[in-house]
Amino acid sequence: MDLPADLELPLTSGAPWWYWLGNRPALDFVNTLRERWNRTVETLVTPEDLAEWLRRAALLEDASSAAPTDGGRLAAATGLLPAARAMREAIDRCVTASLAGTAPAAADLATIDAFLPDAAPLHRLAPGPDGQPLLAERTPADPLRHAVARVALDAAELLGDPAQRARLRVCASQTCSARFYDRSPAARRRWCSMGACGNVAKARRHRARGRLTTKEIP
Repeated sequence: MDLPADLELPLTSGAPWWYWLGNRPALDFVNTLRERWNRTVETLVTPEDLAEWLRRAALLEDASSAAPTDGGRLAAATGLLPAARAMREAIDRCVTASLAGTAPAAADLATIDAFLPDAAPLHRLAPGPDGQPLLAERTPADPLRHAVARVALDAAELLGDPAQRARLRVCASQTCSARFYDRSPAARRRWCSMGACGNVAKARRHRARGRLTTKEIP
């Protein structure tokens, strides 16, 4: 989907321009770099953008817990943003390699793999409401990194399974670079959204047929 031609760049915050058509967290994350075919618009502009995106993706329960209120947290969030972007681009290169039928770079796999230990849930045993032992998940020491690591885990599950890799797609529109996971039964989807890019393509074909018909009239 196109961004407005008069959009002022670089963005101060990318939140208004996120979309959720990837059908997988990893691909929605890749799609935070908009217009890969044209202007290459970064929408994870600030650490607060990263925290809010993770919250909207239901990977971070409370963005306020990750949105820093002191210098230490701000430094941690700021330090994570470049690493999260680097991991995003590693995922995308692996996706495009898979679509091209080639092996991904080992360095890109290593970039994704480095986050995986932080995706594992940590368990805790504590008294439940009735005082009886209750096994539950421990709150991660770094909720932001844990949330980004969950994106990496989704990417690893997607890339590491041949059946899932076979459903990777890039929108067929010439003015869209959306990556998506094809969940259709026949696995024949071409557009990231029939309501957007699909309809635009249909309208273009209709206009082209109309012009051709007009030319054929003597």
